[in-house]
Amino acid sequence: MSTPARPEDVDEICAALPQTEFGTSWGDVPTWKVPRGEKGRGFVLYRHPHHTAVDPATGEPYQDLLVIVTPGPGEKASLVDDPDLPFFTIDHFARTNAVLVQQSRLGELSRDELREVITDAWAHRAPARLAKEFFADG
Repeated sequence: MSTPARPEDVDEICAALPQTEFGTSWGDVPTWKVPRGEKGRGFVLYRHPHHTAVDPATGEPYQDLLVIVTPGPGEKASLVDDPDLPFFTIDHFARTNAVLVQQSRLGELSRDELREVITDAWAHRAPARLAKEFFADG
């Protein structure tokens, strides 16, 4: 059995990828970006509670959402449509290739599964040469 993912694994995985930095996007949204510097593009965001994403059981906004970029609509659909995975989407993200996941549900994934999803997000936003070098070394 592989190790269940934990919320702290998100930062560890992101920080271990080449040329990443933790900053903000969309004003004040905590965001992991690649590459470092002004040209950095977000690939994992810690979403603030918002009325567009509410817990159906309580009607309250989720307090612990991550937004993880996907390479395209097919990858997004495969994550959202798999009933064994905790990923979902909302109307607000209908035209965005990104999935949502509650940090409190990350344990439903293995650390390796979480690393794969985050690495795909990183590769999609990283400069092509950087991603090519990373995968050639792996």
